Amino acid sequence: MIATLPMPAEFAEQEWIWIGFPHDAALWEESLVPAQEQIAAYANAVAETGQQVRLVVHDGVNEARARDLVSASVVLERHPYGDIWLRDTGPLVVFDDSSRRYARKFRFNGWGGKYDDMEGDQEVGASLAEAAGLPLEQSDWILEGGAIDTDGTGLIVTTEQCLLNPNRNPELSRAEIEGRLRSELGLRDVLWLGEGLACDHTDGHVDNLARFIAPGELAIPLPTGPDDPNAAIYEDARARARGFGLIVREVPSPGRIEAADLVEPASYMNFAICNAIVVVPTYGTIHDADAVAAIGELFPDRATIGLPADAVLTGGGSFHCASQHVPKGRR
Repeated sequence: MIATLPMPAEFAEQEWIWIGFPHDAALWEESLVPAQEQIAAYANAVAETGQQVRLVVHDGVNEARARDLVSASVVLERHPYGDIWLRDTGPLVVFDDSSRRYARKFRFNGWGGKYDDMEGDQEVGASLAEAAGLPLEQSDWILEGGAIDTDGTGLIVTTEQCLLNPNRNPELSRAEIEGRLRSELGLRDVLWLGEGLACDHTDGHVDNLARFIAPGELAIPLPTGPDDPNAAIYEDARARARGFGLIVREVPSPGRIEAADLVEPASYMNFAICNAIVVVPTYGTIHDADAVAAIGELFPDRATIGLPADAVLTGGGSFHCASQHVPKGRR
């Protein structure tokens, strides 16, 4: 087993970011075109800051569509993938104890077997690593990148609903999962939150609930409106984080958002932290501007912008879910 340094925080310097571009009309249906436009706007916003963006496209037709929407500074890379959620199907990039950067790929089972295995989703992690020239290490258990977040000191936050769910690794105990996080990602302490957002098909990914914005500082939403479906979940998360000794920073939630009478797992916490910019998904609610302003206060050294993500949300996630950052190599 490779001895690994603590996994870097997302707010550490990045070398590039991969972003998945929607391609499957059977999945996205009438949302395909607007979702492509919203993902392209995200890619353009990051590229405009000078950070390299590698937009992952599926085939020649998909590549041509992407090139029509993004600036020339966005790099297009063709890889096999089923859907755009590279946070979960792509590799996590970490460093060994010699500061060698490498990619670690975990198993993926369609978020607990809820979805059939899509062609490319098992291959995309290795394909991304190979194209980037990153050595690849395989892990023999299921872990999605959206299920964890770290502050770069070896502290990780996750949810019991996801990592302890029997639809992922029923043979592993809590202690065994913690041990694997330590040995494979260099993580030493785990803050276990409880439930994730209501109606989240990922079984409570933490990147919709709580995000580290600095060492020892965790952002968690405040409910908005008396019918906020996640009010009790937010309260429990804040209590656990404060009990753990963390500083809790608060961001308004989008409130109750429904589609076809079903609650959507919309969250401003699915923001993407890049080197010079933080991109916040917005949903056309009265809370959008307040949330972007609140997140901007958390990152005074970066520009913060809100971009529409309602079409991307129809696919089950948002900007953070659709991308995977790569930390800058250590010299």
